[in-house]
Amino acid sequence: MTGAAGVTDNSRLPTSEGEAESAIAPPPAAPEAELPAAVTLEFELPPEAAGRLAKLPAIAALRSGRARGTATALMWFDTADGKLAARGQVVEAPSRGPRLLLRTLPETHETWHPARPARVLQRLGPDETPEEAGGDALAAIAAFAGRQQAFRLDSPYGAIQAVLLEGRLRSLETEKPAARLSLTGTLPAVLAASRVIAAELPLQPPLAALAEEGRALATGQPRRPHRLGAPDTSAATTAEEAFLAAAGHLVEVVRQQSARIRRDAPPEPVHQTRVALRRLRSVFRVFRTTTDCAALRAIDGQLRDVLSVLGPARDWDVFLGGIVREVEAAFEGDKRIAALRRAAEGKRRDAYDAVLAMFGAAPWRLLLIDAVAMLLERPWRDAADPQRLEQLAAPVAEFGRSVMDRRWHRLRRAGSDFEELSAEALHELRLDGKRLRYAAEVFTPVFGVKAGRRFLRRVAALQEGLGLANDAAVARGLTASLAKPGDGGRAWAVGVVEGWSEARVASRRGEALQAWQALHGKDRFWSEG
Repeated sequence: MTGAAGVTDNSRLPTSEGEAESAIAPPPAAPEAELPAAVTLEFELPPEAAGRLAKLPAIAALRSGRARGTATALMWFDTADGKLAARGQVVEAPSRGPRLLLRTLPETHETWHPARPARVLQRLGPDETPEEAGGDALAAIAAFAGRQQAFRLDSPYGAIQAVLLEGRLRSLETEKPAARLSLTGTLPAVLAASRVIAAELPLQPPLAALAEEGRALATGQPRRPHRLGAPDTSAATTAEEAFLAAAGHLVEVVRQQSARIRRDAPPEPVHQTRVALRRLRSVFRVFRTTTDCAALRAIDGQLRDVLSVLGPARDWDVFLGGIVREVEAAFEGDKRIAALRRAAEGKRRDAYDAVLAMFGAAPWRLLLIDAVAMLLERPWRDAADPQRLEQLAAPVAEFGRSVMDRRWHRLRRAGSDFEELSAEALHELRLDGKRLRYAAEVFTPVFGVKAGRRFLRRVAALQEGLGLANDAAVARGLTASLAKPGDGGRAWAVGVVEGWSEARVASRRGEALQAWQALHGKDRFWSEG
C-alpha cells in the first residue's frame, strides 16, 4: 500500500445503534474529483482485531455500496547482499499492477510523521532492475498472501476509500499473520474515520512498512524503526520546518519505544519513551513563540499525563538497578535486603501494569492520531497574524540563536553563586540545564554536530551531578513506601538503603561544581563569534 499523509480533527463520525453487516462492500474506487487534496494514512491492526472492523456500528453507518474483496499477494525483492535494504528500499511485485521501487525507511534528513505509507520511488517494467541494485540480479526475500477488501465510507467530511489487507507474511522458513488498513480521502475525513476506529479497535501507526516486516522475518533480524534518538533538523531552513522535523521525529520515537515496553523487558524502553516524551514537550516550548495554539497545548497536557504514569515505573527501575544492587553487593546474602528487593519488585510490577494498561487503551491511540494530525494540519497557522507568519518563516539559524542565547543566559544567571546555592536552587538550576540541553539537541544539527556534541556532553555532566540529590530524594520516598510496620528486619533494610543513598550524594557532591566550572562561554556552538 502506498500513499501520502494524514491529519487531525477532534470531531467524531456519527455512530449507528444497529448491528453492522459482516461485509462492508465498497463500490469501485471513487473518481479523483470526489477526493480533493486526498491523503493516505496507513495503520496496523492485530490480525485478530481486523475481522471486527466491518462490524463496528460507526463504520457500518457510513458504508456506501458493496465491499470488493479479492485474493491478493505481494512479493518483495532485493539483491543477494541486500543493496536495496541498505538504502531503505525494496522492489515490490503485487499480484496485479506494475512492479514498484519503494522507500520503506525515510531518508536521514527527511521530515517524517507516523502513519505515513511507504513511498513509491519508481514504477518498473516486468523485468526491470532499478539502478540502485548496482546491476545485480534480484531475488525474492519475502511475500504477503491474503485478501484485500476495498470499501468506501461517506462521512460528513467527504468520501473515504479504505483498503484492508489481511493475510500472512512469509519467508522461506517461517510466517506470521499481518493486517494493515489504509484510509484515503480529505484530511478531516481520514482523521475522523481513524479516530472512530481507534476508539474501538487497537489501531495504531505501523512500526515498520509491511515490506520491512517481511525483510525482518526473512533475515531473522529486528525490524528497523523509522526513527530513533534525537531529531535531525539539519535540512530545515525555517523555524517552522525545524519544528515539523523535530516534532514528527519524536512522535515516531515515542511510538517506537512505547511499543517495546513489556513487564519482563529491560528498563531501556520505559527510559527511552520518557526521554522522547520530554524531548517532544521541550520542542513545543522551544518553538512556543511560533507554534503555540490550543491544539498543541491540549496534546502537551496529555503527554504530561503519560509521563506521570511512566514516572513510577522508571523510578523503580532506577532504584532496583542502582542503590538496591549496590546494597546487595555490600551485604551479600542478607535475607533482609533480599526481602526488600522482592517488595520493590512487586511495586515495579504494579507500576508496569499501569503503564501497559495506559498504552493498551483507546486514549493513547487517539493521542497518537491527534499528534499526527497536528503535524499535518499545522493548527498554529489558523488565523495567524502577519507577525506569526513572519516568525514561522524566520531562518532556522536566526531563530535557534535567539532561543539558545535566552536559555544560556538564564542558566548562567541562576548559577552565578553556584557554591552558595540551596538544595532547592540547585534543583531549579538542574531543570534550567535540562531545558538548555533539549534546545541544544534541536539546534545542534543546524550549527554543527561536533561542537554541539561537546556542549551537550558538558551540560549532561552538569545535570548528572545536580541530579544526585534529586535521585536520593526519590530513593528515600520509594524506600519509605516499602516499610512494614512491626517488621524489624524491614526497618533495618530501609534504614540501610536510606543511609546508602545519602552517602552516594555526599561522596560525589563536588562533581556538580566541576561540571559547572567546565561549562563556559567558549562552549556556545551557536554563537556567530
